[in-house]
Formats: sequence, C-alpha cells, structure tokens
Amino acid sequence: MIDLELNSLTDLKREGKSFYWASFFLPKKSKKKAGILYSICRYFDDIADKYSEDQTNYLKDIIEDIKKNKNNKVSIFLQKNKINNSIFIDLIEGLILDQQKIRIQNKEELIEYSYHVAGTVGLMMSKIIGVKNEEAAKSAIDLGIAMQLTNIARDVYEDSKMKRIYLPANWIPNISLKNLNNINEFNSKNDEKISTAIHKVISLSEKFYINGFAGLKYIPCSTRLGIFIAANVYRGIGIKIKYNKKKYSRERVYLNSFEKFIITIKSLLLFIFIPLMNYKYQKIRESLPNESL
Repeated sequence: MIDLELNSLTDLKREGKSFYWASFFLPKKSKKKAGILYSICRYFDDIADKYSEDQTNYLKDIIEDIKKNKNNKVSIFLQKNKINNSIFIDLIEGLILDQQKIRIQNKEELIEYSYHVAGTVGLMMSKIIGVKNEEAAKSAIDLGIAMQLTNIARDVYEDSKMKRIYLPANWIPNISLKNLNNINEFNSKNDEKISTAIHKVISLSEKFYINGFAGLKYIPCSTRLGIFIAANVYRGIGIKIKYNKKKYSRERVYLNSFEKFIITIKSLLLFIFIPLMNYKYQKIRESLPNESL
C-alpha cells in the first residue's frame, strides 16, 4: 500500500501539475491533506490504467478491505477527515468500469462515469478543506465532473490507444477506434466529427464549472482562492483546445508556465468580484445518493 505521508506532495508535483500550481494558494494544512488525497486517488488510478492485466478483482478486494478492515490506511484517512467510505467506493467502482473496453453511449453515461472517477474526488476534497454546508456537496461534485470532462476532451487520442472511447457514441456516429487512434488516419470529415464532439464535451464542462463556482461561497475563505485558481487553470486546457476549431489534434494539449501565470493573474482579479458575479447552481444532472453523505 502507498505511504500516505511520503508520496503526497511528491505525487502532486509530478502528476497533478495544474493543482500543484494552485496549491501554493492553499494553507499548509489543507495543502498537505489535499496532497495525500491526490496520492491515494493517483495510486488506484495508476493500477486501473498502467497494467495490461485486468485489475477488477484487485479493485473489488480493495472495496471489501475498506468496508471491513479498520486498519486499512485509506479507511483511516477517510475517517479522520469525516469522509464516508461510500464516496471512495464509488470512485473505485468507476475505475473498475475502465477495466473493460469502454464505449460511452450518451451524455447521461458520460456524466455518470465522470461522477464516479472525479465527482467523488470533488466531494472528498470539499471535506478535506473544511466545507460544512450541505448545499456545497452538489457544487463540489459538479466541479469534479467539470475537470474530468476537460480530461476527456484533452485525452481522446491517448484514451483510444487504450481502447477507451469516452466521447458519446451518439455524438460521433460511424467513428471507430481506428479513426481515433491511428496517427496516419487523417480524414477531414471524420476529424471534423471528432472535433465537434470534443467541443461539445468542453461546452458541457462549462456548465459544470459554473455550478462548481456557485458553491465557492461555502468554501472557507482561506482555501477558496486556491480552489478557484485550480479550477480556472484546468478550465484553461479546454479553452486552449477550442483554439483548434474543427481540427482533431492527436497531440496532447497542455498549459505552459506562462499560460498558467496569466490564468492565475486573471483568476486573482476575478476573485475580487466573485460576490458580484452571482454564480447560480442549475440542475443539469440527476441527483446522486451520496450527495448528502
């Protein structure tokens, strides 16, 4: 099992570059806890992604151990931070879905999957940073979903090489894995279809980011700015992808340090006016049983 103390900020710096950038605006205690949570999630995400063998049985065993073993390190960490085990189990169940060939069929499946692998993280993070108001849970989930949708829009090519298609099938009719993952498979009509679907994912993510920002008022002042910057930096990836217009890029889009700096400055300026911006939560998904945990 991972060493929760040693790996936390190291993993955050190496793998979670966008959040690590924003973590400089978090108080020391929240930064450490957020790093540990990231390390835990990263550990299991790597198991789901980096092994050629199916890891379903191992992940199911982890679920049982978290339920029954009081000495499980993950369970202890969750309990210390008042995070219900069921939320973390939802995350593991999302990773189990990734052990099979993935083909998302529609927007509803996309949102449900994004909840499992990232909305859960948003919900757990809200506990980590000391959010108390129950109304904040839905915004925390939606901010996690928004960031996952950004991930999906960015990683279409990489995911297809692992035989995973997260773009809804009804958004890309007649598009195959070969169209997505063959670097020599250039077809302007197909590329335009793929690009259009990617842009739809980004547009959907925008709705979830707004819902996430609607919950900022519930976050303690000491951590609010860090979360706002982290979300805007991630959001910036989707905005950059949109610059490609109708071109399906097979190169991973990322933000360089200068771009992150500019987004940070803009976020700092926007942050001053958040009370005036009056972000409102809109119902754009079905309610989840774990929103009240």
